[in-house]
Amino acid sequence: MSDELTPDYVEGDINQVGGAIAPLSSAVLEYLATSLADDPAAVRIDVSRRHDKAVLSLSVGPDDMGRIIGRRGRTAQALRTLVAAAGSREGVTTSVDIVD
Repeated sequence: MSDELTPDYVEGDINQVGGAIAPLSSAVLEYLATSLADDPAAVRIDVSRRHDKAVLSLSVGPDDMGRIIGRRGRTAQALRTLVAAAGSREGVTTSVDIVD
């Protein structure tokens, strides 16, 4: 495994992308959400810890909510799957909550 792909953990900085809990997962979610959103400036990700899991709360603008969720929740499920894969690379169990 290359040293370039190993995430740097920053203590005490969990509510920003690149925080201590799941920096790679947060970065993946931020990239995907800003790519999908019409208003990328409204995308916000809060990272918290619940039990033994990293919970990423995604907030987007009201006009982008349908685009992020997708038909029958397929886009949201795809986001959750990709973030879970990034989390497993970090050794962290992740959960993505889409909040309005």
